[in-house]
Amino acid sequence: MKIALPDGSRKEMTIECASIDDILKELGINPVEVIVAKNGKIVSEDETAGLADELKIVRFVHGG
Repeated sequence: MKIALPDGSRKEMTIECASIDDILKELGINPVEVIVAKNGKIVSEDETAGLADELKIVRFVHGG
């Protein structure tokens, strides 16, 4: 799967099928701090992704 990381870099992973939560943990990214889009649609951490999918991980900032 192809992954666009929050810092703008790209990474490829060869995971057959895993939850978004597990993928984020493997990348060392806290799921509470990001939003994940799979193939252009925002998904929850419970969603699964596989080799043919593209993920975009966006870090969001909350401020006042």
